[in-house]
Amino acid sequence: MYKNIQENYLRVVDQITKTALNSGRNPNDIRLVVITKTHPIDLVQATVDAGATNIGENYVEEALPKIMSLNNVDGLHWHMVGHVQSRKAALVCEYFQFLHSLDSLKLAIKLSKSAVELKSILPVMLEFNVGGEVSKSGWDIRIEENWKKILPDIGNIIALPGLDLIGVMTIPPYSEDPEASRPHYRKLRRFRDFIANYFQMSDFMELSMGMSNDFEVAIQEGSTWVRIGQAILGPRSK
Repeated sequence: MYKNIQENYLRVVDQITKTALNSGRNPNDIRLVVITKTHPIDLVQATVDAGATNIGENYVEEALPKIMSLNNVDGLHWHMVGHVQSRKAALVCEYFQFLHSLDSLKLAIKLSKSAVELKSILPVMLEFNVGGEVSKSGWDIRIEENWKKILPDIGNIIALPGLDLIGVMTIPPYSEDPEASRPHYRKLRRFRDFIANYFQMSDFMELSMGMSNDFEVAIQEGSTWVRIGQAILGPRSK
């Protein structure tokens, strides 16, 4: 099993490199976050042994034992990619190096307070709902005419201490056809540019988009972080 993880990891890295080059992009501009949700610590260790330096988790409670177990690994970064309850904000600030799924001003205020208390800076990405699914978190950006209504929230988040706003994230509606994700990824990229231009933020460039079934399309559309689990670790554990 562990050999398969290494082979899968290297294959995905190779796919990322080839897709980037074929798209006229520098492969170093795309970073891989391996999503280890539901997988046990020994599989996470095998993933790190294979070369992974960025590990993503969806739930704080599940992630903490893994983080504690691997806290002696130099250069390992933990990414929170799932919905965060406000009462878990302090734990995210303390134990994670990146948050991809900041989905409300309320959560941002909680995170800011915790980060200030810890005297730390948390890099965050704003989560946007591109498909209008009620099961998905984030600000709804389906209708471009409504984009300006989101700007006050973003302006307030920018002003908060302790947070470094670096980009945006989305999870498109699931489809077995990777091409179905393309219009959603294009919309997110346009919205990122809309925000960056409005607030004159030259360093607001990150695009966290693309998973096991569609990461090549995401890279073609400008992704800078791809979040891949099943293609490396196989089906999730029950």
